[in-house]
Amino acid sequence: MRRQILVPALSLVLSMSAISAASAHAHMETSSPADGARLTASPDKIAIELSEAVEPAFSHLVLRSSDGREVPLGPETVEAGKQLTASPSMPLPCGHYTLDWSVLAVDGHRTSGSMRFEVKL
Repeated sequence: MRRQILVPALSLVLSMSAISAASAHAHMETSSPADGARLTASPDKIAIELSEAVEPAFSHLVLRSSDGREVPLGPETVEAGKQLTASPSMPLPCGHYTLDWSVLAVDGHRTSGSMRFEVKL
């Protein structure tokens, strides 16, 4: 009888620990342009919205063209604590682009990811 109570209780505690650990990292919730977007004009601004507030000095965006070359971006800013933005230094020509992001959440956890979009004029 004791085992019948102990096993479910232990399972509940472990699953709750996993949920709180997973929520302790900043993950991309949305992006502009959206991941996989096909744009008919160069974006004026590139932004990612995160699930948690980030440290501006340790959070970065890197834009790369399809041949892997880094595309210059203007200064990065953090808006409302959770949105990391930057603007391309010049209009983007037609092509495929990958945005790599790396952030440090205010709780000290580092996360990173990438998204892609295409400019097709």
